Amino acid sequence: MTEGSDEDRSETGATALRDLRCGEVRAGDVGRQVTLTGWVHRRRDLGGLFFVDLRDRAGVVQVSLGPEWTSEEALELGQELNPEDVIRVTGEVVRRPEDAVNPDLPTGEVEVHAEEVERLSEADSLPILVAMPPEEELPSEELRLRHRVLDLRRPEMLENFRVRHRATAAARRALDEEDFLEVETPLLTRRTPEGARDFLVPSRMHRGEFYSLPQSPQLYKQLLMVSGFDRYYQVAKCLRDEDLRADRQPEFTQIDAEMAFVGEEDVQRVCSRMLARMWEEGAGVRPELPFPKIAYDEALERYGTDSPDLRVPWELEDFSESLTGIGFRIFDGAVKAGGRVRGFVASTGAGQEAAADRLSRSDLDELDALAQDRGAKGVLWLKSEEDGWSGPPARFLEDHPEAAEALGRDHGVEQGDVVLLVAGADAETGPPLSALRRETARRLDALEEDAHRFAWIVEYPLFEEDPETGEPVPSHHPFTLPRTDDPERVVEEPLAAKSHAYDVVYNGTEICSGSIRCHDSALQRAIFTVLGLSSEEAEQRFGFLLEAFRYGVPPHGGFAVGLDRTVALLVGADSIRDVIAFPKTTAARGLMEGAPSPVDEAELTELGLELRRGGSGPRG
Repeated sequence: MTEGSDEDRSETGATALRDLRCGEVRAGDVGRQVTLTGWVHRRRDLGGLFFVDLRDRAGVVQVSLGPEWTSEEALELGQELNPEDVIRVTGEVVRRPEDAVNPDLPTGEVEVHAEEVERLSEADSLPILVAMPPEEELPSEELRLRHRVLDLRRPEMLENFRVRHRATAAARRALDEEDFLEVETPLLTRRTPEGARDFLVPSRMHRGEFYSLPQSPQLYKQLLMVSGFDRYYQVAKCLRDEDLRADRQPEFTQIDAEMAFVGEEDVQRVCSRMLARMWEEGAGVRPELPFPKIAYDEALERYGTDSPDLRVPWELEDFSESLTGIGFRIFDGAVKAGGRVRGFVASTGAGQEAAADRLSRSDLDELDALAQDRGAKGVLWLKSEEDGWSGPPARFLEDHPEAAEALGRDHGVEQGDVVLLVAGADAETGPPLSALRRETARRLDALEEDAHRFAWIVEYPLFEEDPETGEPVPSHHPFTLPRTDDPERVVEEPLAAKSHAYDVVYNGTEICSGSIRCHDSALQRAIFTVLGLSSEEAEQRFGFLLEAFRYGVPPHGGFAVGLDRTVALLVGADSIRDVIAFPKTTAARGLMEGAPSPVDEAELTELGLELRRGGSGPRG
């Protein structure tokens, strides 16, 4: 339901200053005397007759000022109105002439003949426009963030936050129906490293000591399960001091949930229902349940990533057997070094122009650059055309017709198809091939743009190898339950251990992560051992959780949905900054309010801090 629709009308719009909201005026109000308030969206002067598009949160209505129905004082004011002036209008709702009806507006059948107009506040000259002409490009994001109050007035931005509200409310309703309790957890806590840097808050009352702002409510929600709360959720603010990208902010929001006495299926069922409700009420789409499940290793094999875009019709295949031994040294060398030749067959549907004709040499060069940007040495291609093969390995196929036959027999390559190939170790070929699948499908119009493809990725590794140190680090976090009850196996073969961790992927983007938690003390100690934590260090970092576990802990698990990222996907925004009211820049600055800002010497002294000369790091 859109705001301002007939079903949405109620007395909520009526206040001491207005009878209803601008976007609520309808044909059923014709003949009614109304008082409206709002911002001047646009003003048009037709020589003695003025039209004002009056805007508030509910929408826009046309107000007309004419000498036959408007007071002389109001007409004079109408000539002086500025964009974004706040005004109050009293007048009669009338039908528009048939040739002036605007079918694109819910209020498009009517207008208000203003009898009196009062300017409640005057707007200065605008640094950015709110009423943007459709053909005009938006100002730079930096300028929009500097003047965020004006940027948020744009109807497009307001719609983003309507969707955010509907999706969040839908999640709350779904969890409430499952008998969850909404519980708030602390923002001032102790350091419990979760992978990123913590924001530290100095304590005035306890000099030399610091609070940490939580990266997530992870430990508190587990403690609530130990406390017997059974089912908890929270729309939680989380904070991480990390480098930013389009989908990262130093503070972000997640829908956080935990359940006791559950297994994976129980948690996934609740989460799937909640996400389906969010899509239904936020985007008007009801996803099909249950979501398919794909094992982590299978996802890497078929798609090159654990966040596969299932809208792309092609999957990765192993071409090593078909394309080695034909004299093409790049392929032979990669396989000899322990790697593989992997790729996919890009084809188009019946009645469409063949992929081989649509992908030009410049397209292939750009795909090659994309592959290199994702870590490959390059992409090799083959086109199956009417007069034979083309591409770097083509002449080797001519000398080895059995290889060409294998491409058709084992990989389904037909005339008009393009084969895109990357050679090397799986870790090096997976990310570029994943990116190539998506981009090639986009260029060939093979991506199901309007589809909504969800999947659970399950059976994650318990640990993964740190690319810098080579040491095992948690794939999710150190409180995930292994898929073994043998602590020795976890310690001896940490990178081989699987876990009860799971993610939800939507159209190639991870939006939810969770796991069944480790409630077995021996397995938990084994995980700490792999991470190099002694008993003393584990006690120092996580002692309050471990102590609680000694008093009876139920099997439990949960999930967290990134709300900002999810809403950005629902509205089709390129950046989560477009769905956060007052976001930070990629340099972690709030341009509108000027955060962060210096602190004067007296405040630092009160906190027992001083700044190092030539640096910004505090010391106690």
